[in-house]
Amino acid sequence: MTATNYIQFDADDLDTGKGKGLISTIDRDLDINVVPFNSDNEKAPTHRVYAKSPRGHDIEVGGVWKKKNADGKPYYTLSIKRLGFNANLGRFPGQDDPTLQAIIEWEPRD
Repeated sequence: MTATNYIQFDADDLDTGKGKGLISTIDRDLDINVVPFNSDNEKAPTHRVYAKSPRGHDIEVGGVWKKKNADGKPYYTLSIKRLGFNANLGRFPGQDDPTLQAIIEWEPRD
C-alpha cells in the first residue's frame, strides 16, 4: 500500500512511541518525525512534530495531543498551527497494524 498522510510509530504504545510519516497537501509534501514529549502540564502534547527546513534543519512544526471522546475512549489529534493543519489519527481501512496511523485532516472550528 502506498500511503500518504500517515505516521508509522515504532511501538504499539503510541504514548511512548517515536514515529515517522508524511503529510501531503495540494501544495506541499512534508516528511515528519514525531517524538514523545513528557510534561507535567496536562494540556501539553504527548509528542512534538518536527520537519526539515529548506536547508535541512530539524524544526518543530506542531504536536500530537491525546484526548478522550464522549465515551471516555482515548484518541489522538495532530496540529501544525503555521499551516492551519488539524487532523485526527486513526487506522487505515482494512489494516490492523496499530503502529500505522492515518492522518485524517479536518477543518478547524471558528
